[in-house]
Amino acid sequence: QVQLVESGGRLVQAGDSLRLSCAASGRSFSGYAMGWFRQTPGKEREFVAAISGSGRSTYYADSAKGRFTIFRDSAKKMGSLQLNSLKPEDTAVYYCAARLVLGDVLLSSADEYDHWGQGTQVTVSS
Repeated sequence: QVQLVESGGRLVQAGDSLRLSCAASGRSFSGYAMGWFRQTPGKEREFVAAISGSGRSTYYADSAKGRFTIFRDSAKKMGSLQLNSLKPEDTAVYYCAARLVLGDVLLSSADEYDHWGQGTQVTVSS
């Protein structure tokens, strides 16, 4: 079991960059697939990016491709999401998620994850 805590969200202007962090506590983090999601009021949680347990594979939503980059450091039990060229429509609560998996897999559905952080608010002003 791991516990996840996100940080780094804040108010920024359009075009700015931001790095979100996800700290995992508990046992080893290396066997966990990890992902980032975001949610705005009244909408379902939306997939943003995923990274495999080894960190060798990544996958992005179309809205994130070319602007966002997902990282992880399993030894430090940390994950992060670099957000560049932010737009007002990126405004949301961002969540990191994890699941212990067999193999070096990517998970892109919220239903596939069983560990979630509390979220961190990112607000992008125009």
